[in-house]
Amino acid sequence: MSTSPQNSYPPAVPPVHPVPARGSVRGKPASSVTMLPVRPDWEARVAKVSLDNISLSYSTTSGERLVALENINLEVKAGEFVCIVGPSGCGKSTLLHLIAGLHQQSSGRVLVEGKPVNGPGTDRILIFQELGLFPWLKVGQNVEFGMKMKNVPKGEREEKIQHYLRLVHLSKFRDSYIHQLSGGMRQRVALARALAAEPDVLLMDEPFAALDAQTRDLLHDELERIWAETGRTIIFVTHNVREAVRLGDRVALMTFRPGRVKKEFRISLPRPRHIEETEVAQTAKEILSCLREEINKSLDAEYNDGKRG
Repeated sequence: MSTSPQNSYPPAVPPVHPVPARGSVRGKPASSVTMLPVRPDWEARVAKVSLDNISLSYSTTSGERLVALENINLEVKAGEFVCIVGPSGCGKSTLLHLIAGLHQQSSGRVLVEGKPVNGPGTDRILIFQELGLFPWLKVGQNVEFGMKMKNVPKGEREEKIQHYLRLVHLSKFRDSYIHQLSGGMRQRVALARALAAEPDVLLMDEPFAALDAQTRDLLHDELERIWAETGRTIIFVTHNVREAVRLGDRVALMTFRPGRVKKEFRISLPRPRHIEETEVAQTAKEILSCLREEINKSLDAEYNDGKRG
């Protein structure tokens, strides 16, 4: 990145994850995955996001009470990259919506730096799988949109547009429309727009699920680089266990409905990683063996619901 000091924008916390060269060791080389609470390098840090005994239930169209989330306790440290995996219907996306302040939990507390979340805020930005880019605006205007809503002065907006488009390697496409871009480039526009709002916490809901494998792998590299450079806290939901291992410092595994945190895994593989590496595949296999029971519960529930229908 070649921004001059006067045009650089400080992250919410100093970058805490310099990405070492391939082959260097980050964490303990003897074990690629450690089940928590062995987390000595995170213990000293203040929790950026805390989920304190979160539960969520709602009424179905048939009048039944459905418990979607139950007694979830999870802490995410400042600058940490946490991935959440689980079977379909376990409430992964719902959990992000609660952190973003888009929905209200039935009980418990969502805290950001110790303060309760009572609604949406610019300190938390959620990137949906659908992206939500405005097709009638050019790339630069999409990146600028959130800043205009916050009444950021024009000169500052201009500097930040240039800065964040450089960060995602899209400077040359500033005046392009969204329909002129590839799927991967659109993902990078969404990321630049989110980063331009300079949130403390970036929430990502399966952002790469619809991409082809080659584009996905490139965006994994881009996201890891940007995370290392900005020091943002990232909570990333995915169905893909290998993707979670590729990206995360930690993987939280959720149960089938009602969604609970079944286990947490600290990933100590060196960075940068690649999704096809043997160590990544082996670590993902360990986590998937714990997930398989929950997937079977999900399939059984779907089968039984179909028989009743």
